[in-house]
Amino acid sequence: MQRMACNGDRRISGFLLNLGDNRIGRFVFFHSTDPLSALTASRRPKFPAVVSLPALLLASGCAGDLSVLDPAGPASQKISVLWWVMFGGACAISLLVAALLALVFLSPRTMARIKPRHWLIGGGIAFPIPVLAALVFFSFLQGETLLPQSARDPVRISAVASMWKWEFAYETPTGTSESADIMHMPAGRDVVIEVTSRDVIHSFWVPRLGGKIDAVPGLTNKIALRAEQTGAFGGICAEYCGVGHAGMGFRVIAYDESEFLRVIGNLGQTQ
Repeated sequence: MQRMACNGDRRISGFLLNLGDNRIGRFVFFHSTDPLSALTASRRPKFPAVVSLPALLLASGCAGDLSVLDPAGPASQKISVLWWVMFGGACAISLLVAALLALVFLSPRTMARIKPRHWLIGGGIAFPIPVLAALVFFSFLQGETLLPQSARDPVRISAVASMWKWEFAYETPTGTSESADIMHMPAGRDVVIEVTSRDVIHSFWVPRLGGKIDAVPGLTNKIALRAEQTGAFGGICAEYCGVGHAGMGFRVIAYDESEFLRVIGNLGQTQ
């Protein structure tokens, strides 16, 4: 048992030392080249090292090709608003809890006058139920507008997933045009994507344009997207589907409507 415990301790130490050998490890452990000493050091870390990690985490998710916080359409805009509302609510609750915790340490006599029954009723019923009810109501309110039924005069595109690629089909006056791993769509117009799968469950997601929908074998799910501007947007499979899952991405390109019709007209067609 002593040998096992000793080996276990060395593994943990080795993990921490390996973590300290890279830039992320040194960054997390307050820029220390020795993470073990950083964990046991009695002196307080420097201020820039403490605040730099939270600042980096907050800034890293606000933009980019796959960021839900950089919306380019009405559906993604609603999702972004919902995210910020929930984030704001979580911050407010965290600040309230932190303030109460501070009062426990700073004014214990005052807090001791509050009976346990009042803590249970106030903190367990009166406070969380209205907050959760408001968030659920707002979520449903935002979600109802994202349903395919709300699309007006949509363009319909078929999306078929398989390990590990996406195939898209478009109806044209002369037949059906097809493209692989690139979905073409008109900007400024509702588009309903009919999603299915040939093998296992995948998930269709274009973060900057809207939510995600599962691609299920034998079942066709629908999602409505709209791009308010022309350009290219990243899409991914958001459901683990095997060893090739990480590379199962695709691109969405939005054009002016006349250009969209020209592009799909020049794609390979099947009758």
